[in-house]
Amino acid sequence: MERPPGKVSFDNRGRVAIVTGVAGGIGWAIAQGFADSGATVYGLDLGAAPAVDERIVVVNADVSDRAQVESSVARIIGKTGGVDVLVNNAAIQPVDSFRPLHQIEPQLLEQMLRINVGGYNWVARSVLPQMIQQQSGVIVNLASAHAWRSSRDVPGYGPTKAANRMQAVQWALDYARQGVRVVSVSPGAIDTPLVRASLEKQGGEGALANRHPLGRLGKPEEIAAAVIWLASPGASFVTATDLEVDGGLGGFGSFADPYMMPSRYEKG
Repeated sequence: MERPPGKVSFDNRGRVAIVTGVAGGIGWAIAQGFADSGATVYGLDLGAAPAVDERIVVVNADVSDRAQVESSVARIIGKTGGVDVLVNNAAIQPVDSFRPLHQIEPQLLEQMLRINVGGYNWVARSVLPQMIQQQSGVIVNLASAHAWRSSRDVPGYGPTKAANRMQAVQWALDYARQGVRVVSVSPGAIDTPLVRASLEKQGGEGALANRHPLGRLGKPEEIAAAVIWLASPGASFVTATDLEVDGGLGGFGSFADPYMMPSRYEKG
């Protein structure tokens, strides 16, 4: 007999949220989650949103370009009068980046640093003066399981995600007495276009899913749920820390016996 799972709801009416990287699966799910709960939502991205949602205003901006970020955020604050939540999510992990450091193209490595690390800096730097003036605000950095432990051939992505986690810790300590909380979220493998583009490099969907004790890839909506809780009053004593939303991946030792492959991934 199935037991009731329970239900959580949030009320973000009157709040303003900025989400970067809304052209991707996780960013779009987060933006929709805030819109569903009543927030005014702005997305920053160079790419087009995956769907049309009139509740989400997508601003064309390159997060690695400080001037573009500053002008975009200034326009948003000018229209709304404030900003309550920033979700730093825009990041890249091109298929060509899955190689050892001495083989990765220097231009690609520099691009990953500019977007994955520099972009987080520029957007946070642009919203912080307003949050300090308000004496309130929440910044959530999307990190990764790679922020805690790594794998072979991710010399660009892994270190940038570790940097995102430490950015959150640093900013949290610097702005705690100005009413600003800062946290990070470290997803496991989530079923997004970014992950699907590199499935072959990661052993295929079944092998990747089976590394997680829950035996599946995560859903973008599951990351969005964690982010929205962290940005809520329910998490008002949570700052300078990371929430791993990874299906148990981080707790599973490399020395442990592997799980049996879930039946849905077994080859007939």
